[in-house]
Amino acid sequence: MPDTPQFDVTVITVSDRRAAGAAEDTTGPMIAAAMSEWAASVASVVVPDGIESVRRAISAAVEAGSDVVITTGGTGVSPRDVTPEATAPLLAQLLDGIPELIRREGHSHSPYAALSRGLAGVTAAPERAVVVNLPGSVGGARDGMTVLVPLLPHLVAQVRGSDHQ
Repeated sequence: MPDTPQFDVTVITVSDRRAAGAAEDTTGPMIAAAMSEWAASVASVVVPDGIESVRRAISAAVEAGSDVVITTGGTGVSPRDVTPEATAPLLAQLLDGIPELIRREGHSHSPYAALSRGLAGVTAAPERAVVVNLPGSVGGARDGMTVLVPLLPHLVAQVRGSDHQ
């Protein structure tokens, strides 16, 4: 894509079992592969569920220069699903339309998409970055990427201060 801005992405898989090596991470690598087709660089990390572990991972990615941080997992309603609570204090601007579209896209495949509590937004200056919480299931994350991929070039350009196209 000639006019697509290059940007750096970090994919954070949030899962106690995957962080402990008790289960294979399939969702994070799927997201990373989709992003690597047109992002400048893609980094991946796996962290256990928990407000502090997720918040530290997002903050570290932003501080390292990631323009986009995509989390996968921890958006449901089980007791350890706290990714939105970890993410919310880091966001200076909410992008409510993105999670709404992701849930709508997901609902066409599964009624459980309505249970996802993921957030999307932009962190505060000086290190502004787009942060999006996707579900932990491969199907839910794929639905999220269907929505997110076409938006990211324009969104990243806007976060960097470009005029509207």
